[in-house]
Amino acid sequence: MASSVNSGPRLDRLPISSFHYRIFWLIGAGMFFDGYDLYVGASVLGAAVATKFAVLPQVPQFISWTFVGMTIGSVIAGFLGDKYGRRFTYQFNLMVFGLASFAAALAPSMEWLIAARFVMGLGLGAEIVVGYSTMTEFVPPASRGRWMAFMAFIVVAGFPATSIISTFVIPVWGWRPMFVIAGVGAMVVWYLRKNLPESPRWLESNGREAEAEALMLKIEAEASGGRPLPPPAVPAPMPAWSFGSLFSPTLLPRMIVGSVVLIVINTLIFGFVNWLPTFFGQQGISITRSLAYTMVLAIGSLVGCAIGAWSADYFGRKPTIIGASVLTIVAGAIYPYMKTPETLLSVGFVLIVGIYILTALLYGVYTSELFPTEVRLRANGLCNMLGRGATVVSPFIVLWLFKGYGVAGVIGLMIGLLIIQIVVVAALGIETNRRGLESLTAKT
Repeated sequence: MASSVNSGPRLDRLPISSFHYRIFWLIGAGMFFDGYDLYVGASVLGAAVATKFAVLPQVPQFISWTFVGMTIGSVIAGFLGDKYGRRFTYQFNLMVFGLASFAAALAPSMEWLIAARFVMGLGLGAEIVVGYSTMTEFVPPASRGRWMAFMAFIVVAGFPATSIISTFVIPVWGWRPMFVIAGVGAMVVWYLRKNLPESPRWLESNGREAEAEALMLKIEAEASGGRPLPPPAVPAPMPAWSFGSLFSPTLLPRMIVGSVVLIVINTLIFGFVNWLPTFFGQQGISITRSLAYTMVLAIGSLVGCAIGAWSADYFGRKPTIIGASVLTIVAGAIYPYMKTPETLLSVGFVLIVGIYILTALLYGVYTSELFPTEVRLRANGLCNMLGRGATVVSPFIVLWLFKGYGVAGVIGLMIGLLIIQIVVVAALGIETNRRGLESLTAKT
């Protein structure tokens, strides 16, 4: 990265101010509806099967085509975001999944709904890549873990929000209003986010130094409130990064780590959490009670993200990822043997907490930190492509395991993936806690 503007160290030494909160909430608002759209499928599918709008074999088709779209959207967003900027890309993808949500609400058949869900997936996959990466480039390293984990908290808030809304809406009005809510919310946020600034790091890395300098002066004036700022760190010599650099000895191990952890967390969420209403329904629990059970467990997702936000900066990224993986394995091993509602919900709550500590770290914090600005979105797009790609096939595997072995079979798959994750993070992962983004890839 060119050092004439020195945008990275200048951003890193800013005090937390209204500027950071404004960026957080404008990006977070779009990410919330992205999370809402991600999780709405669980409630909609349970209702669609119960009302005979869909049959059980169409459930994995709906989920898989969602992730085909998200896989493609992740890659497209990575290349668009690195070439045309973060601002253009996050506005474009928000419009895509907002308009597609309205189309889903009007679906006359399950086939139509699956097609609309594919288009929604294009925008959903892009939003995850661009939202987290953009916020990473604005916040200082001392508190970056908390900021990014709380961004994941905002996304995950779509889970309990969807559960609460669906508990009251679906039994009375059916599943279609769930998509209308998503579409209206996305369009409102699209309008509000038009004033979000471009990333100064991206502008500088693309040779637009005059624009980066002008934007930095505005940001510094707002963040400082007219008070003197400490001098920025002296920029370290930086390599020239290109797409081919992702396969270099420095970045290839990080690509492996990013890909593995996103494969694991996507499978945990969309191979287990997202299937909860369907699991409950097939076990003879009524749709109203299954949605209520899911809503209780969804509270654990917020608790998990909050713990992740605290532990990311306190313990560091690697210890938190490994510790949460162990917690999830232990709770998962016990969960299939719980029979009473009290034990089912108690152990399930702990299991969900473990999964969402990982969600906060792996989606929100860790993977966005691993790569330099020039290739950050493309690297994250490719990692997300593999993560989302795994969920294209995992619903069919989950359905086969559930039919043959029940919930225990599904949990067995999750535990195996978590063990792989622990080994890969311990062996190949780097610790990014409290380190400036530029220092993670500077020449030594």
